[in-house]
Amino acid sequence: MTEAYIYDAVRTPRGKGRKDGSLHEVSAARLSAVALNALKERNGLEGHAVEDVIWGNVTQVAEQGACLARTAVLASDLDESIPGLSINRFCASGLEAVNVAANQVRGGAGNGYIAGGVECMSRVPMGSDGGAIAVDPSIAIDNYFVPQGISADIIATKYGFTRDMADAMAVESQKRAKAAWDAGHFSRSVVPVYDVNGLPILAYDEFMRPETDMQSLGALNPSFKQMGEVMPGFDKIAILKYPELERINHIHHAGNSSGIVDGAAAVLIGNKELGEQLGLKPRARIRATAKIGTDPTIMLTGPVPVTEKILRESGMSISDIDLFEVNEAFASVVMRFEQAFNVDHAKVNVNGGSIAMGHPLGATGAMILSALLDELERSDKETGLATLCIGSGMGAATIIERV
Repeated sequence: MTEAYIYDAVRTPRGKGRKDGSLHEVSAARLSAVALNALKERNGLEGHAVEDVIWGNVTQVAEQGACLARTAVLASDLDESIPGLSINRFCASGLEAVNVAANQVRGGAGNGYIAGGVECMSRVPMGSDGGAIAVDPSIAIDNYFVPQGISADIIATKYGFTRDMADAMAVESQKRAKAAWDAGHFSRSVVPVYDVNGLPILAYDEFMRPETDMQSLGALNPSFKQMGEVMPGFDKIAILKYPELERINHIHHAGNSSGIVDGAAAVLIGNKELGEQLGLKPRARIRATAKIGTDPTIMLTGPVPVTEKILRESGMSISDIDLFEVNEAFASVVMRFEQAFNVDHAKVNVNGGSIAMGHPLGATGAMILSALLDELERSDKETGLATLCIGSGMGAATIIERV
């Protein structure tokens, strides 16, 4: 089988996903073009340089609707002969785009691809596309549907994670992100966003709150307690599914959950021939990819079984992995991963995660893969694993190793 390599990876800064966020005036297509243009300029992508642009995006309505991937290509400086494919695997869309591209290369369907994703959460609100899993009673009832925040609290209850444990992890994420930015750990991958006049709009992850401490987090009310206990009473649905729990311990709030932000990321993937054509050296080999379906109620435990699957299929063990990127959708997701594999937190999200910097749904998978690659190079380590939990019960993972 043909090897698939990562030649480059870029991302925009993450802007606050609100009307006062710095990227609010930038559409998803234009934000995507920032990442695509950066790859083009850095790697000399002229003409039909890649076979396709595979682009993850979760809320595919309004200006993020139609085939956003093709719109992004046309909004960028890439040649119009390059097509675009939009995909949606919820929060893992950006990583799944990379995995699909890598497997296309492995199968001989072209020498190179650009893969990644975008989400402009300040402009196209999360959930505005609807979805039968949540609103069709014939599906929701049969599958014991609850919102993701309730699922995160179910994980905390089932596996014994306390509010203090979640808050301590959130504080650490903020500290790590601030330290990483101060030390320039993101300088290779982050490309600033400029306006039409060439003036900078945003050059850093503006969602970060480095002053966060246990006291400030302790003052926050649980975000999902009311919807769980009072209206519409999702705790009762959860306990019907898991009667052994008796009650749900609501530990998550805005400070120990991922932030709502805007952002885009892109990865250049290809075979050996692509590098020879462009005069590029590969930075890493994509060793394995995997996806899996899981329990749709607890929903967010996917990183555990998908990691078991990818290790089994690649003939590796957890001890073979030097660094991990586990998306910080909620604190309990990462804590469950570390608990399941007895992984030292010093190897996980070493430069902070989505609790500190935000989670631009369709882009995050490509962002954490980029962060993983940069850190492997910076710390002179060899092998890394990126994984994300996914709405409605799925998991996705990728293993890369430096070349």
